Amino acid sequence: MVEIKTDAALDAMREAGRVVARALAEARKAAGIGVSLRELDEAARAVLAEAGAGSPFLGYRPSFAPVPFPAVICTSVNDAVAHGIPTGYRLRDGDLVSIDCGALLDGWAGDAAISFVVGTPRPADLELIDATQRALDAGIAACLPGNRLGDISHAIDTVAREAACGMPADFGGHGIGRRMHEDPHLPNRGRPGRGFPLRHGLVLAIEPMLMAGGKNAYRTDTDGWTLRSVDGSQAAHIEHTVAVTDQGPRILTLP
Repeated sequence: MVEIKTDAALDAMREAGRVVARALAEARKAAGIGVSLRELDEAARAVLAEAGAGSPFLGYRPSFAPVPFPAVICTSVNDAVAHGIPTGYRLRDGDLVSIDCGALLDGWAGDAAISFVVGTPRPADLELIDATQRALDAGIAACLPGNRLGDISHAIDTVAREAACGMPADFGGHGIGRRMHEDPHLPNRGRPGRGFPLRHGLVLAIEPMLMAGGKNAYRTDTDGWTLRSVDGSQAAHIEHTVAVTDQGPRILTLP
């Protein structure tokens, strides 16, 4: 069932989104050569605790997962597309890092992700991150009343195809509100003019995940969580929680 949010609910979700933005900013600030992924998780945990917010990630266990997720952020490095578990791995010069974070505040959820390079970037990695950002921007621009979910999916897919990047077919965005994952599912590929109609108050987590090798196939690590490009190519993941409004898209997870 798709829930349409009131304007008051959108304002409340904006506050949860601010917490997500702060947590991501602190995790990125903490990232550096020699810093462990667990230390990034600790930085995000401190922000959530200070805000009195909970984590929709910690303890989350969907049907595919062998164990509950043990952290408040996902840390996906290099060929990891999404869902990476923060471990003792220490970041190296040139690592491409994607961090996904959620927050629960006063009963409402926010969800966002960033991608960046630690140390000296490779031009190809910067191009991948730029393509992922452009795909997200295109998806957000399509969040207009009167459009349909397929218009968002098509906008994301168009950018990914133009950049010759692959995307994991089984994963995409989702509705969000009282829970992190709500209806509707938002594929990152689709046909324009198809799917659920967009209207004021619909809130979506839009999250393109691009793989530089151009293949759509992925594999799952032995941890049961981490998704990796099947060809070992670099991956990037960028996300915002966005509300469809009569005044245009409202991004709820900006700083």
